[in-house]
Amino acid sequence: MSDQITQAVVEKAARAREASRTLAYMSTDIKNRALEAMAAALLDNTSAILEANARDIAAGEARGLSRALLDRLLLNEARIRDMADGLSVIINLPDPVGEIFDMVTRPNGLQVGKMRVPLGVVGMIYEARPNVTVDAAGLCLKAGNAVLLRGGTEAIHSNMTIARLVAEAATETGIPAGAVEFIDITDRAAVNTMLKLNDYLDVVIPRGGKALKQAVIQNATVPVIETGMGNCHVFIDREADLEMATRIVVNAKCQRPGVCNAAETLLVDAPIAEKLLPGLLAELREQGVEIRGCPRTRELADWVVPATEDDWDTEYLDMILAVRVVDGFDQAVDHIYRWGTKHSEAIVTENYTRARRFLREVDAAAVYVNASTRFTDGGVFGFGAELGISTQKLHARGPMGLKDLTSTKYVIFGDGHVR
Repeated sequence: MSDQITQAVVEKAARAREASRTLAYMSTDIKNRALEAMAAALLDNTSAILEANARDIAAGEARGLSRALLDRLLLNEARIRDMADGLSVIINLPDPVGEIFDMVTRPNGLQVGKMRVPLGVVGMIYEARPNVTVDAAGLCLKAGNAVLLRGGTEAIHSNMTIARLVAEAATETGIPAGAVEFIDITDRAAVNTMLKLNDYLDVVIPRGGKALKQAVIQNATVPVIETGMGNCHVFIDREADLEMATRIVVNAKCQRPGVCNAAETLLVDAPIAEKLLPGLLAELREQGVEIRGCPRTRELADWVVPATEDDWDTEYLDMILAVRVVDGFDQAVDHIYRWGTKHSEAIVTENYTRARRFLREVDAAAVYVNASTRFTDGGVFGFGAELGISTQKLHARGPMGLKDLTSTKYVIFGDGHVR
C-alpha cells in the first residue's frame, strides 16, 4: 500500500514538474484568462461545492471538531464568492514574472540586473480551510508556478471538488495539464512522500496547526517556507484612547477567533488598568469570551479564571483571551518577545514616541499601531489572496503574495565583452 501511495504522489508531482516548464514563460493574457475561467467555474458550480462541503461538515461534527475548526471548514455562497473575487483581484495585479530590475552599468560597460522568475513547483500542505485550494492555485498560476496540493482529511470532499473545477477550467484555456495537481490520498504517507521529492518540488509550504508545521519542518528535505502560529498580542499603552482600545480588542478577539491573526493575549499598562479593564472585560464576557487573567487582572474582576504560564504560550483559536497587567512599555515588549510567535502584534497609544518604538522593537511579520491584528491577510493587503503568512525571515515574511512566489536570476547584457 505504501508503495502505491508513493507512486501515486510521484506521478502527480512529475506532471506538475513537466507543466511548470511551460507555465514559467506563458503570457500574462493566457494566465489571466485561466484565472477568469477558474472564478467562473466556482460560481457556476456553487451547489456542487456546497454539497461536498456539507459532507465534510457533517463528518467534522461527528468527529467532534472544535467550533473554530468547523468555522474554518465551512463554505457558504458568500465565501465562495469571496474565493472567486480573490481570483479576480489576482487578475488585475501586475505579473511579476519577467520583470527586470536593479539594472546597473559596470565600469567595463556590462549591464547587470535581476529578473523575476517562478519558483517552479510549490507543494502546499494544509488543513481545513478549503479556500486555500483556490488561493494557492490562483497565486501560483499567476506567478508561473505549478502547484501540488495536499489538503487535510477534514476537507477532503470540498478540496477534491474545488481542485477538479479549477484545474479543468485552467486547462481548457491553454494552461498545461498538471499545473494544478491535488493529492486525494488522506493517508499521512502521502505527506511523507511529498516532503522528500526534491527532484520535483522546489519548495513546500505548510499551513495549519502546530503539529502539522512541526512535522513538515522536522521531516522535509525539500526547502520549507514556514507559516507560523499566531499567538498575537494587543498592548494598551497608558496614553491610549480607551474607547478605541475597547473596539480594537473586541474586534481582534471576537470577529473571527479561529484564525491565526486573532488576538490571544491582552496586555494592559498598569496606570489605566483600573479604568479600562472592568468595562472591557465585561463586554468581552458578554460576547462569550472566557478570560484568563493575572492576579492584578483578577483583582479588578473576580470572575476571571486564573492564568497559568501555559496561557501566555497558547494559540487558543477560540473565544478565550489571556490578560496581563504590565508595568509599562518595556515589560509589555519583553512579554511579547518571550511568548510571541512573530506573527502580528499591536499597540494602542496616542504617544508617538512609544508607537515608533513599538514598530522598531517588536519582532513580528506585521506590527500595528491603533489597529486590530485581524488585518494581517493577503486579501486585505491587496494581494487578492495569500499562500500563507510567513513568520520566518528568509525569502518571504508576512502574507505571501505574487512576488513572494518568485525568485530571481541575474541577467547580464554585454557588447562582445570578454574577461
